[in-house]
Amino acid sequence: MRLRMATPTGWRREGNLPAELTSFVGRTRLLANLKRHLAESRLVTVTGIGGVGKSRTVLRLAHQVRTQYPDGVWFADLARLQDAGMVKHTIASALGIADQSSRAESESLSEWVGDRDMLLIIDTCEHLVQGCAELVHELLEAAPNLKVLATSRQSLHLPYEQVVPVPPLVVPGDDPTENLFTNESVQLFALRAGAVVPDFQLDEDNIGAVAELCRRLDGIPLAIELAAVRLRALSVEQILGLLADRFSLLAGASRTALPRHATLRAAIGWSHELCEPAERLLWARLSVFAGDFELDAARFVCSDGRLPSEDITDLVTGLVEKSILMIRSHHSGVRYKLIDTLAEYGEEWLDKLGQAQQMRQRHLEYYLSLAQRSEDAWSGPRQIYWFVRMRQEHDNVRVALEHALSSSMRSGSALTLLASLWFMWVCCGFVREGRLYLERALEANPSPSKERCKALWVLSYVRSAQGDSEGALAAAEQCSTEAVRVGDSRAVILASKMQGTAALLQGDLQKASALLGVAIEFNTDNKELNPGLLPAIVELSLVLSAQGELFEAESLLQDCLQVCRERGELWVSSYAQWAMSRTRLDTGRPAEALHNAREGLRIKRHFHDTLGTLLVLETTARILIALKQAPTAAKLLGALQQNWRTAGLPQMGAPFLTDDHDACVEDCKSMMGELAYKNAFENGARLDLDEASTLALGDLDAPAED
Repeated sequence: MRLRMATPTGWRREGNLPAELTSFVGRTRLLANLKRHLAESRLVTVTGIGGVGKSRTVLRLAHQVRTQYPDGVWFADLARLQDAGMVKHTIASALGIADQSSRAESESLSEWVGDRDMLLIIDTCEHLVQGCAELVHELLEAAPNLKVLATSRQSLHLPYEQVVPVPPLVVPGDDPTENLFTNESVQLFALRAGAVVPDFQLDEDNIGAVAELCRRLDGIPLAIELAAVRLRALSVEQILGLLADRFSLLAGASRTALPRHATLRAAIGWSHELCEPAERLLWARLSVFAGDFELDAARFVCSDGRLPSEDITDLVTGLVEKSILMIRSHHSGVRYKLIDTLAEYGEEWLDKLGQAQQMRQRHLEYYLSLAQRSEDAWSGPRQIYWFVRMRQEHDNVRVALEHALSSSMRSGSALTLLASLWFMWVCCGFVREGRLYLERALEANPSPSKERCKALWVLSYVRSAQGDSEGALAAAEQCSTEAVRVGDSRAVILASKMQGTAALLQGDLQKASALLGVAIEFNTDNKELNPGLLPAIVELSLVLSAQGELFEAESLLQDCLQVCRERGELWVSSYAQWAMSRTRLDTGRPAEALHNAREGLRIKRHFHDTLGTLLVLETTARILIALKQAPTAAKLLGALQQNWRTAGLPQMGAPFLTDDHDACVEDCKSMMGELAYKNAFENGARLDLDEASTLALGDLDAPAED
């Protein structure tokens, strides 16, 4: 099998800074001022009204200074986050941290940042100021080389904070000596107008009207961009006349009394009036989405008798053309997004229409359906598609969960959604979040049911992935007890499997063998490969290897890999390759073992599998010792210690893994000597997980074996 794919988002040393989607105009003095403050202060908060360009300015600044931060510029967007308790987790996710332990989130965040020389951007803090301020304070105290750049409509109120307000763009007349053609507000209008009407040019005939228009719009970038869209149907003079009428309605006779937030609302309301009635309704309904969304989601959630599904595509196209919706192209397809300020406006209209609850319920129903489809397809040939898709849908899943958990009438739907997404929590890098939501949903649904039983074995699975074997065992035992009461035979089998996993982590090989054997026996004729049959086979092979039954272990793994190949399953196959590498190492075939370990690593590069990657690297270090490549093994051991610190419990706390690790360290020191080992170890400690994987892969073109 030959697999190649880019490293998952969040693992790049240089950070995760989004690309700039439009050209940047003006702000020369502001950017210089921000650079100076960022050089002098560890916390800079950029403030200003909505639509004034805070996020856009910070993004421009970040791209200008990114080379000054060896450990990257990292961007966390909190705009659509609703739960203040999820601030730390959201920022950890943006940093690519896959801490799978059960310790405090801020502790793992602080440890991950550590001595890194990096810039963290926290975008849109105003609705979560207290939580953001607390976290920023913790991080800055713990990480001496960290700098934080925040955007908010209000400051974080920290004593060492440098607050820099973003004013509107300079408008014509602010500087009497300025040439109108070079004014930054005018330049922004001209640039956006050229995108709407390709032959638009500033000239002596229209410069006066454009300058007056920019003055009336107070230099607010979003307002100017929305005005430029109207050039499709109107001249600049006609736009100016219509805008003057709108302002007279807002401010009466006193135009000078009109505050800037009203100017922006006027521009947005004006764009709202530009839309057809059906487009306005769709705009309001689309505000229920968080982040971006696919067209199919819009068709399902927003359609009814007033907005037929077959009309949604044309209406979305209309909103894109009017600059209400942004369009984003991914290798997996096209997605759409409402700019945050426009989403807020849409939410207000949705509330006025009395449709907010109805749309949120439709949103929940869509993501319930999507979760069930993705679960059914997870073990097949489109596994990578579903990995990418569900990571893209993370924000929307979170919003759907919050809606479901907000009412006891809907909390059962939260159980169903959470349990269907077991693979998202365990396989897509959201283990901690899955546990938080599962425990919350189970508490809200105390009565035994099949839905609750499924959520309990999923919780056991999640806790196992954190190395919390006691918690995993407790959830699995509770699942088994309740499954018997409600007559859920599948949950009984999966509870047995999860109990077997917990026993393996605790080193009780006899109990693990019995329970995993039961799970395999009852799952053999089951078409569902995950998370029961295939993981149980891999785990039983680990038990057999630990008991010295190496031939039986290898035979099991060969069968498992064959099923994976037939079904197109990759996730478990990477673990089977890892287990095979352990077995072949223990039977004196280190070269073959290295092929298996490397194949496991190659597959894992399709996924955000921090835990699995660390486990394969542990075994690779042992293999390299057997191949007399101790210096490389020592580097890997250094990388492992550093990366385990921020990924969870080292070696998952499993005795058979910790014993192997300790023996590997001793063998490496014996082979190299203490000083040489120490130097190589310290060099390895500087490697991030992707760099450690690249080191372990060595010859990327070596043929793989099964």
